[in-house]
Amino acid sequence: MQYLQWFMVFMGGGLGSCCRYFISKLINEQIDSMFPWGTLMVNLVGCLLIGIFIGLIERYPIHPYWGLLLVTGFCGGFTTFSSFSLENNLLLRNQEYSLLLVYVFMSLFWGFAGTLLGIIIIKRF
Repeated sequence: MQYLQWFMVFMGGGLGSCCRYFISKLINEQIDSMFPWGTLMVNLVGCLLIGIFIGLIERYPIHPYWGLLLVTGFCGGFTTFSSFSLENNLLLRNQEYSLLLVYVFMSLFWGFAGTLLGIIIIKRF
């Protein structure tokens, strides 16, 4: 039974990682900027999605494996806070202090707001 739990996380994580790569690459190819727009957008969408998934799990009696697949797996693979940390270090190293502050603020503030919005959307509708 525990192998199925690991498999759900594995499958969700792989799918989330592939989606992160595709979306981030697509955005970064369209925008020529030092600012990491692709990672920012993926993190914000990921925060919204995790809020929606948690809201659905709290609202409906669904099997716990869905939480493993969607929250732990997909959102864990999709969101990119390790990339976020690396990119902040690169901005710091390149002395892009204003971009660093804007990136950190936008990621944290709008990430929290996206998660809250996702939960509110599911609870209200």
